[in-house]
Amino acid sequence: MRFRRSGLVALLMLAAAQSSAAQVYEFPRYDSAAQVRAECDRLLADLKQQASAIETLPEAGDVFDALDAMMRRTEDSLGPLWLLPAVHPAKDVRDAADACDLAYQGFSTGFLQNARVYARLKQARPADEVDSRLQREQLDAFEDSGVGLPRKAQQRARQINSELTRLSQLFDRRIRESRERVAYTEAELEGVPADVWKSAPRDARGRVLLGLDYPSAEPVLDKAVRAQTRERMWRATMAQGGAANLKTLAQLAQLRREYAKLFGFSSYADFVLRRRMARSEAEASRFLAEVQDAVTQREQADLGLLREAKSRETNTALQATTLKRWDLRYFTEKAREQTYAVDQEAFRAYFPPQRSLDFVFALAQRLFGVRFEPVQQALWHPKAQAYAARDESGALLGTLFVDLYPRADKYNHAAVWSFRNVATRAGRLPAAALVVNFNDKGLTLSELETLLHEFGHALHSLLSKTRYTLQGGTNTKLDFVEAPSQMLEDWVYDPKVLALFQQVCAECTPVPPEMIERAGRARHFAKGIATSRQLIFARYDLALYGRRPEDPMRLWARMESATPVGHVKGSMFPANFSHVASGYSAGYYAYMWSLVVAEDLRTAFAADRLDPAVGRRYRDTVLANGGQVLPEDLVQRFLGRAGNRDAFYKSLNQQ
Repeated sequence: MRFRRSGLVALLMLAAAQSSAAQVYEFPRYDSAAQVRAECDRLLADLKQQASAIETLPEAGDVFDALDAMMRRTEDSLGPLWLLPAVHPAKDVRDAADACDLAYQGFSTGFLQNARVYARLKQARPADEVDSRLQREQLDAFEDSGVGLPRKAQQRARQINSELTRLSQLFDRRIRESRERVAYTEAELEGVPADVWKSAPRDARGRVLLGLDYPSAEPVLDKAVRAQTRERMWRATMAQGGAANLKTLAQLAQLRREYAKLFGFSSYADFVLRRRMARSEAEASRFLAEVQDAVTQREQADLGLLREAKSRETNTALQATTLKRWDLRYFTEKAREQTYAVDQEAFRAYFPPQRSLDFVFALAQRLFGVRFEPVQQALWHPKAQAYAARDESGALLGTLFVDLYPRADKYNHAAVWSFRNVATRAGRLPAAALVVNFNDKGLTLSELETLLHEFGHALHSLLSKTRYTLQGGTNTKLDFVEAPSQMLEDWVYDPKVLALFQQVCAECTPVPPEMIERAGRARHFAKGIATSRQLIFARYDLALYGRRPEDPMRLWARMESATPVGHVKGSMFPANFSHVASGYSAGYYAYMWSLVVAEDLRTAFAADRLDPAVGRRYRDTVLANGGQVLPEDLVQRFLGRAGNRDAFYKSLNQQ
């Protein structure tokens, strides 16, 4: 459930341009690694020419547009290549795309250390506040790449950035290309819906082989009656990436620490957070501690309920009952079902995957005035789809690509790649790809919530109307970027919203109103446990990149051991915690920080989640401005007041 930035970090804001007519974006077809390498060579040659031109740009020249043109040129070629490692079926194509990304990193850091371009940018005279913000952001990018460092330190910064890219790719690749399966007899899968395993491959002994992708793993953890069945799947998922990824993560942490020290910072967290809403590691840590204080008592009460549920099921005295890590999801669902009569699996019959996508499209049309039309394209996989996004007048807004189902070698979670951003000045329209992994039998209500979350990221990109590509859509502060996506999650619990499903699927059986009502009450169940888990992820991330370096696995074991359920020896969660290895390093706290903003934004829709007037105001005020306006100012403009945490804490305390 994450957004994938359309670059290597904010530092990679470069590149060049061809004005594009208002037409549906055609995703380029790559059938061989040679095609990828040829395109990469063309890109780097063009960027070098553009960089030279900016160095000699006359004083009257528009350096802002020249820099944005470089970003547009980068996205023209590299944008699709950023997506391919996650979705393309051919390993040589995926590897070639990663290699191009690595080559681009080398060019990018070198360009951002160009003192002549930096001086030219610094001398530029912004025409307005949008230009001023772009200038400040780009100066920050040059400075954070080492334009002001001594030559030897600059060289080391380039080496580190290239190595960070290579190691991050390696970390993700080990997880994505894992072939590990867990073998079960049918009896061992008692309680797991048959749809999950009936068509799964079998080994020579006839045992069912289940992968570690979440459409396979989560139903086992949620539903398997036998504790050993859950334990084996839990241990397998916690071992993804293995010792090799633990070593890689240690290297990543050390290199990021070294990089920050080149600039005089004692931690990588302080180095990157000074550019974000949180401003410092200390402020982010204070925020997380504040939330932890607010939720600890509820977490303890939640765990007590789960212990009671386990005690009843296992016929064990309560005082002798302890919870294991592989018990938490199972007994959460068990207790939720017993308390509210809500079974997530029961929702699959009501939410076919394709119709669920049509549903979120219908919601976008009702609330934001944007409709999605299918278009035919030959994409990376036969089941991938393309859609044109249009406004009420029929004018094209952008292009959305969707990849709904799991398969081998595909990114195995849920994310959006905003690989092509808008630029009104250049007549450029955006394109994004929504990648998920849903059971073809249908979605649970929780998965429908995930789809809306990711769709929120896509809308942020597609409805952006920024002057510059560099500020388009999700090119905003990291601790704001999850707000538009998290805001929409709540919509699935509104019966009026779910009624839109019948508009797109007349043959679908409507969800019974009482089922929705019970699910709405049940969504807050065990919120203390869920929130505390997100908090330890965020605190671990900040500690890993903080001022006191520690081995990644030892740090995690120490922190998790201090939690009520404790740490399981031999588990290796950091080895598959992709966020901390890549774009969200020292940034996982952003989910919680953005949730505060999302809850605040949601208050404007309290009277009616389908109010088109509020939806249009949100589209024009928040989404359209992308990153060209500070997040705090966007919230102020939309709500008519400064943002606050009241709605967040009210939600946190809901039972």
